Amino acid sequence: MNIPIITPLLINGLILFYKILGGNLGIAILVFSVLLIIVMRPLTKPYMASMKKIKELEPQISKLKKKYGNDKMAFSKAQADLYKEKKINPAAGCLPYLLQFAVLIALFGVFTTVFSNINSVQKINEQLYPALKFTQNEMVNTKFLYMDIAQPDKLNRLIPGVPDMVPGIFIILATIAQFLSVKTTAPYISAEDKLARKTKSGTDDMAVAMQSSMVYTLPLMTLYFGLKFPSGLALYWLVFSVVNVWQQVSMSGWGSLTPYVNRLGLLKSSPQN
Repeated sequence: MNIPIITPLLINGLILFYKILGGNLGIAILVFSVLLIIVMRPLTKPYMASMKKIKELEPQISKLKKKYGNDKMAFSKAQADLYKEKKINPAAGCLPYLLQFAVLIALFGVFTTVFSNINSVQKINEQLYPALKFTQNEMVNTKFLYMDIAQPDKLNRLIPGVPDMVPGIFIILATIAQFLSVKTTAPYISAEDKLARKTKSGTDDMAVAMQSSMVYTLPLMTLYFGLKFPSGLALYWLVFSVVNVWQQVSMSGWGSLTPYVNRLGLLKSSPQN
């Protein structure tokens, strides 16, 4: 999917790093991905800070739910008053967060444009600024470790004879990283589940069900698309998910991974939850 304003900038940025880093598209993707995340961090920080404050108010919100029961109007007003008292804006940072998602979508367009024309520098040149254009006989290097990043990452490229549908190392790592990303982003589900059973409203039950579904749906989507699309996407998604876990843990703790991390004794050096 191409986003007219963003996609050309990202294509040129990726090729710029490709040329600066010695002509290796895999390394260019890794470095360019980290740079993009760093650039977007100030934009997403208000969102994550707002979510952290809201998480800290969960015990008070739970008390309000018990107090007002099925009176949704009274609960909504009390909740809004609490947010106002604590100077919390639930919508803070949403627009920058949507911008980050738009960049993610645009990157799919970037990789599609570059990889689908990998053997035709003339078509890639149509997207590039004059200073970055390839020469007529220049070939784009897509080799990275055992992979051709213009092709899906499959284990048979490393171990001949392995069935074609077995995912490669980077797809597996990206899937695991996506799983951890969703788990750290989700609140401590077990606590919410207990609250849901104490209330007659189905709102909490629906939220818990959606969170539980995403924990498995998004990693499975990462696995599926990783087998269908060029492995450059798996590289980006791995970096994106790992950095997202780091950001989430540094801002608001381990989320629904809290009980597991607590068993390992890692919470001593992590943010309070």
